[in-house]
Amino acid sequence: MITKIVSKNFEIENSHQLKIAKENGAYQSLQKAFKSPSYAIENEISYSGLRGKGGGGAPAGAKWCLATRAQEMDYTAQKSYLVVNADESEPGTFKDRQILEYDPHLLLEGMILTCYAIGAHDAYIYIRGEYKFFSDRLNEAIEEAYEDGLLGEKVQGFNYRVDITVHRGAGAYICGEKSALIESLEGNRGQPRLKPQHPSPEYFFGEPTLVNNVETIASVPFIINNGAKAYRAFGTEKSPGTLLFGLSGHINNPGIYEMAFGESMQEFIDKIGGGIKGGKKLKAVIPGGASTPILSAAEVKEARLDYESMKELGSALGTGGMIIMDEDTCMVSALKNLLSFYHHESCGQCTPCREGTAWVDGIISNMLNKKARPDDIDLLSDIAKTMNGKTICVFAPAVAMVIDGFISRFRDEFEVYIEKAQELSHA
Repeated sequence: MITKIVSKNFEIENSHQLKIAKENGAYQSLQKAFKSPSYAIENEISYSGLRGKGGGGAPAGAKWCLATRAQEMDYTAQKSYLVVNADESEPGTFKDRQILEYDPHLLLEGMILTCYAIGAHDAYIYIRGEYKFFSDRLNEAIEEAYEDGLLGEKVQGFNYRVDITVHRGAGAYICGEKSALIESLEGNRGQPRLKPQHPSPEYFFGEPTLVNNVETIASVPFIINNGAKAYRAFGTEKSPGTLLFGLSGHINNPGIYEMAFGESMQEFIDKIGGGIKGGKKLKAVIPGGASTPILSAAEVKEARLDYESMKELGSALGTGGMIIMDEDTCMVSALKNLLSFYHHESCGQCTPCREGTAWVDGIISNMLNKKARPDDIDLLSDIAKTMNGKTICVFAPAVAMVIDGFISRFRDEFEVYIEKAQELSHA
C-alpha cells in the first residue's frame, strides 16, 4: 500500500543535508528542465494531473497556466512570483513539516523548476510561525543551495536567476488561506481578499503570483524526472499520484504514510495504522484535517482515499490528515474542541463568521454544562446555513460543514445532552 515518491528519502540518515540529498538524486531534474522550453515543464505538470495537496485538490497545471497567462496578457506586469504555502495550521495535518525536516532540498528543487516554468525569479516560503525548527532547517538548506550554485544569478550554470526567501508568519490560522497569506507577506493584516468572478492567480504587490502547497511543489521533481505518465501510473484516473496521509488520534501507529490515491480507508487504518488503540471499536474519522466533515464507522468501510470518493460520501479528502476516534469518544465534546479553535481563529472580517463561530461555540459549551435548550440542534443548523456561502473566504463554510457533519451523523448524542438539561431544569 505504501508508495514512496515524495517520502523516498525520509528514512535516510541526514537526508536534509545537500551532500546526502544529491547522492539520492536531488537536483537531477534541473539539467533536463533547463534544456527544455519553460512551457514544456508547465505542460508536463498539466498532463500529469497533479492536484494541489494543500486541501482543495485543484489541478496544479491549471493554476500554473493562470500565473503565466496573466503575465503575458497584463502589459503592466513587470514580473511574477512563486509563493509556497508552508503555514500548515490545520488541526490533524502534519505532513508538510515532514518534507521540511527530512528533505528540504526536494522542495527547493521543485521551487526552482516551478519558477522556471512560470517565468518567476523570486520565490517565498511562507511558514507557520510556530515552525521555528523547520524554518531553521529550510534556511540551512537554502544557504547550502546558494553555496553550491543551485540558487542565485545562474542556477546550476544556466542563465536563469532564482532567489528564495523564507518568511515566518505570526501564528494565524487564517494565513493558510492563500490571499490572506499574500496580505500578510505584503506586511498587511492577514485577512482574505475578495475573489474575482473569473479564474485568476493571486497578486503579490500587484504582480501575478502562483501559490502552491509544500507537498504539491515537492511532487514536481518526480514528474519532470520520470514524466507525466509515470506519475499517472499511481492513484486513480481523476486523482492521480500519491499523497502524504496522516494518522492521529486513537490509533496504534500514528504518523505520516505516503500512498497512492484510491486506497481503502479501512485497510489503511487496520493494516498500516495497526487498528484502534486498546482493541476498541472505531466510531468516527475526520478524513482530511479538522475542516472536513466527519465520517461514521460505517462510512469508513466504503471510503476510498481520493477526492471523488470522499465527495460522494458528503465529506472531503482535504489534506489527508485523518483524526481517528474510538467508541468512547463523546461527539459533543469533540465538536466543542473544534468550535473553540475556529472561534479563536476567525479573523473577524465577516460578520457571519465572526459572530457565528462565537455563537455556535457558546451553544455547545452550554450543552456540555447541562444548560442546553430544546431547539439548540435546529439553531446550530440554522446558524450553519447563515455562515455557509456568505463570507469572503471558505473559513465559515468549512465550520458550517463541520457542524452539519456532526449533527447529521451523531444527532442522538446531542439529543441526550438536551434531554439531560431539560430533566435538570424540571427537577
